[in-house]
Amino acid sequence: MHLVGTIFPIFAIVLTGWIAGATGYVPRALGPSLTRFAYYVAMPALVFLTIGDETLHSLLDWRFLAAFGGGSLICFAIVMAIARLRRGTNLGTSAMLAAAASMTNTAFVALPILKALYGKPGVLAAAVATVFIGALMFPMLVILLEINRFDISRKLRIAPLMRQIATNPVILATIFGLAWSFSGLGMAKPLASFLTILGDALTPCALFAIGLELTLSEVRERLSFYALLTAVKLVVVPVVVYGLCLVSGLDRTATVAAVICAAVPTAKSAYILAVEYDVEKVMVGAVISMSTLFSIVTLLAWLYLIHGG
Repeated sequence: MHLVGTIFPIFAIVLTGWIAGATGYVPRALGPSLTRFAYYVAMPALVFLTIGDETLHSLLDWRFLAAFGGGSLICFAIVMAIARLRRGTNLGTSAMLAAAASMTNTAFVALPILKALYGKPGVLAAAVATVFIGALMFPMLVILLEINRFDISRKLRIAPLMRQIATNPVILATIFGLAWSFSGLGMAKPLASFLTILGDALTPCALFAIGLELTLSEVRERLSFYALLTAVKLVVVPVVVYGLCLVSGLDRTATVAAVICAAVPTAKSAYILAVEYDVEKVMVGAVISMSTLFSIVTLLAWLYLIHGG
């Protein structure tokens, strides 16, 4: 019952957002603004506060990165290879299918859950996973999409890729947090209080926005295919990550954090790129919706399996 009591409020906020949007009580158009505040203000504040108050040694757990990051990349590569070989799709479509099945929404879903379970260590793990997605998988996906565009237009755009990386708020917050931690200045109480107030807004804003924008209208067209990608995202990717956790000898807390980061719904950043490059927008939106809906069940199952009640 402990896990249910901890996790239920998180999904209740998502449900509240969905009801508010479905009934018209809150306009769905408010969703992007809430998401933007959470992503550009609240989350960087929380990441900076967490990393800036930690030692460099505690931030560089290579076994955690190998388990979560390695599992995510392995699944990305397998789905992309299958799409290329069996479906005969182009590079951009294959990459977007792989992203829908392996890129995780660590910032908006895993972070609130791990914060509720473990407090600061949970936030730290989710922050590291978020940086991995933002600093490695996101640019990798952009490169693949740019190469696909180059195949069509013969013009490779480097500037948008560099801009995406350089202006990513999580990456910037991590860099500044590392610099602050390395300086040894410590976190003054007024600064910590300011960042805490902003960081605490992440959970309600992000989760409410997810519910507000959640729609299942895209799902009807290719239900079985979207369900397959959703199953890969919520079941296969966490299984691979869990196996790597066992092989690398991660402790229980880090294992739970890595698996939960892998088991959350598909990242909304994948949809942003799908729209930007006009590649599989409906598919990505459908998988995000389905994985968000069914993760309510699968996340609880994973937590009971590896964390206990």
